[in-house]
Amino acid sequence: MSGANVYSQELKHREDQLAIQFLPAVKAMSFRLKERLPSSIDYMDLCAIGTEELVKLARRYDESQNDSFWGYAKTRVYGAMLDYLRSLDMVSRSSRRLIKEIDHAIEVYMADHDDEPSDKELADILGIEEEKVREARIASDIYTVLPLDDQLGTPEESGMLERIEHEDLIEAIQEVLMSFEEREQIIIQLYYFEELTLKEISEIVNITESRISQIHKSVIRRIKDAVGGR
Repeated sequence: MSGANVYSQELKHREDQLAIQFLPAVKAMSFRLKERLPSSIDYMDLCAIGTEELVKLARRYDESQNDSFWGYAKTRVYGAMLDYLRSLDMVSRSSRRLIKEIDHAIEVYMADHDDEPSDKELADILGIEEEKVREARIASDIYTVLPLDDQLGTPEESGMLERIEHEDLIEAIQEVLMSFEEREQIIIQLYYFEELTLKEISEIVNITESRISQIHKSVIRRIKDAVGGR
């Protein structure tokens, strides 16, 4: 074997070892993300996507440019998992209108009954098939783990975020959050910054997961309204 081939094999071995070293971190990231997603999303699919991205990153990693491989790879691996979620058929732009209608129907129902309606009740209220309600609610749960620009964007508002400055978006978010009660601010803090599940937040603030979900969606809607007015 030539010297070049030996070097190539050694380099590939080092790259593979680098990926293997951080495989547990990818598994942990996949598991944590899965905890925040509907049961229909497979942990193994997330893990496979993350592992594939990890191997790619290991093979093009330049330690002279980045002194921490995981610091370099972490955001990109997580981003690959989010890209996978975006690619799912149920998370399509056409489903967003129905999600919006369902969220509004849930909010009205909960104001009257202090409980979340079933899929069948929502189907009756909206006059659509129960299966469509079920699929849209799954898509809605997926949206909640995506970045704000995914959640704020709609077909009618395409490019809205590109038309405003990043600082204006941050200001709008801060203004909206300040208008909420302290408990609601804590919920958003725990969900987005501490990345806790709805169940974990429910145990901390002692309100139902359904109510937490509605608070979250209300915040997103008010942020969208604030941003749209700028």
